[in-house]
Amino acid sequence: MIQNKHLLDDFYYRLNAQENLTYREAAAIFDMLHKEAITVGAIGPDNMLEGIEVDIKIASAINRVGQ
Repeated sequence: MIQNKHLLDDFYYRLNAQENLTYREAAAIFDMLHKEAITVGAIGPDNMLEGIEVDIKIASAINRVGQ
């Protein structure tokens, strides 16, 4: 669980500034990660959004508790 949201936000802000990826680079990374997730069976190749409703509900509940 995230203990310090401000510290994490600062980390991501600095990481983003250092990496300075173009849209093409970010899209290529996403594509590679997506293919890897399919390869290891973390997601199915047919419908990436299958079960997203449950994930959203869980994330929403977690975020409400953390506030």
